[in-house]
Amino acid sequence: MARLLIALFLLLPAAASAQDTLIAPRAKGSVSAPVTVYEMSDFQCPFCKRFAEQTFPTIEKEYIATGKVRWVFINLPIPELHKNAIPAAQFGVCAMKQGKFWPTHDRLFATQEQWADLKDPTPFFVSLIAPLGLTKSTMQACLEGPEASRMVRSDAAGAARSGARPTPSFYIEGGMMEGAQPIAVFRQVLDSVVAAKRGK
Repeated sequence: MARLLIALFLLLPAAASAQDTLIAPRAKGSVSAPVTVYEMSDFQCPFCKRFAEQTFPTIEKEYIATGKVRWVFINLPIPELHKNAIPAAQFGVCAMKQGKFWPTHDRLFATQEQWADLKDPTPFFVSLIAPLGLTKSTMQACLEGPEASRMVRSDAAGAARSGARPTPSFYIEGGMMEGAQPIAVFRQVLDSVVAAKRGK
């Protein structure tokens, strides 16, 4: 846990309240959950999409909704492999600022095949603003400004310092798990860590 916490202190403002302002909108679960998982993900990564659509709903039902796990999303776009990953991450950050990160997360993965190969994905992302209930003028100002880009870069740098390499990667209470593992693997790991934390 210490390595990622150090990384997060580096990637986010120093004040704890500022940290929570940036973490909370992209976190799911109780702040008092015994286990925190940091998912480091790329919206254009097909394995991240598979995890988000096939595995995460079960994790959310069995571990997040039951108070066992708090889940935090960290951007780790890999533009060398996914040319539109950074614009997608920036769109997610701007949606987060309007309290709509998770619906946007779901929509970006659901539509990945529609925007992944576009020369300029911006018009497609703009077309998602109204369906997601976002304020267009606020989104456009955010997308055109420097803050979303800066936050995505900071996320990626912090994830790299924590030891993440491929996407998705998951930092779970001191250990790193790589890849879109099946739910059986997550159950084994999470059950073990939750039991250990609650046993203390």
